[in-house]
Amino acid sequence: MQLLTTESEIEQMSKTPQSAAIIPGPGFRIRTTFERPSKEVIDRIAAFETPDVSDLLNRMFTMNGDISGVVDGCRVAGPALTVKVYPGDNLMVHKALDLIQPGDVVVIDTSESNKNAVLGDLITNKAKHKGVAGFVIDGLVRDIDQVRDSGIPVFCRGITPFGPLHRGPGELNHSISCGGIVVEPGDIITADNSGIVVVRRDYAERLAEKLEAKSAALADYIENVKKGIFSQEWVDTLLAQTKCSIDED
Repeated sequence: MQLLTTESEIEQMSKTPQSAAIIPGPGFRIRTTFERPSKEVIDRIAAFETPDVSDLLNRMFTMNGDISGVVDGCRVAGPALTVKVYPGDNLMVHKALDLIQPGDVVVIDTSESNKNAVLGDLITNKAKHKGVAGFVIDGLVRDIDQVRDSGIPVFCRGITPFGPLHRGPGELNHSISCGGIVVEPGDIITADNSGIVVVRRDYAERLAEKLEAKSAALADYIENVKKGIFSQEWVDTLLAQTKCSIDED
């Protein structure tokens, strides 16, 4: 580390605008623990594809489709470890490595930054040794070949060689926004080739019950549709109820 050795250097530092200072508190804080849902309820939800989960959440908790998987066969479900970074910086992503518990999904809010990557091969492989289940990033990644070689599911907005800074500020395990959805630490993230859905931790058990109750009937319906056995009567009923104007000439 270079030390300030001259009076002129010290004087110049004292002239740094206070608006550029990093201030402890909101925007620069870390919560080291949070409540995670049980593995049993995570596994129950993980048994279903994201469209089924989204439907039973009234299609209100699905992330923007611009965030998609970049590793073949991406599929993941686990509790969210939330990270908010300053655009172009990933100091808090590095710190997240110290807090990962096996099965966690690291969810990163970059404020939709479209310049710098916040994840690369080193963090991915370090996180692999910590037992990370995957990453969901509202931003970019780099070192994509090595990231894919790791086998860790990664969902992001895109790829770039442009690396990040490591200065801060940022937050760990506080509320973030990712793909247009608020994510709280401990919410269940379920993601596959269709997209990413956020399940509120306090609703996960009820959702699992609803998914399981619906699954048998839905499986029968899908099987019949594949065989060509289905009725469109419900469409005409809905059109009649809404008094749609139909020209039959």
